[in-house]
Amino acid sequence: MTTKRTLQEIIVVEGKDDTKRIKLAVNADTIETNGSAIGEEVLERIRLAQETRGVIIFTDPDTPGQKIRHVVSQAVPGCKHAFLAKEQAIEKYGRGVGVEHASVEAIRQALQGAHSTAERAHGEISRDDLLYAGLLAGPGARNRREALGRELRIGYANGKQLHKRLAMFQIPKQRFLEALEKIERRP
Repeated sequence: MTTKRTLQEIIVVEGKDDTKRIKLAVNADTIETNGSAIGEEVLERIRLAQETRGVIIFTDPDTPGQKIRHVVSQAVPGCKHAFLAKEQAIEKYGRGVGVEHASVEAIRQALQGAHSTAERAHGEISRDDLLYAGLLAGPGARNRREALGRELRIGYANGKQLHKRLAMFQIPKQRFLEALEKIERRP
């Protein structure tokens, strides 16, 4: 039996079902936003958590989850971000997408790969790099972006948002190139 890892940081999630699922994977405290209409009281608790223990934002891989991630990261700078690929978070009958549907192992991996926007990178990735790698246009661009998001643990982003997300997480150019190479080797 695997011993559950204890996290210092407090995890920001959308609701109580996410909290229940996370507690199966790791020993951690959570703050629930209760949806995308995040009140000032919740943001104040997240600010306090960031000051005292650190925060990992771990929302669903869908539009409302991205909105919550954006609101919290704007209000509380310096949070870490954990991502699940959409296919890791789909309810078994395909009716819902969310952290609460992910496997314990997928949750552990996502939290282990949490990124801080404060981490420094060496060498910026340009839009030309993305275009040359076939990530912005052409056949298979969407699939390549999905694979890259999984490999770098930054989640899926459309062509317009990919460059911003790579910069936000300050992914080093070398790490980006290694991830692309890994994707190319897959069948």
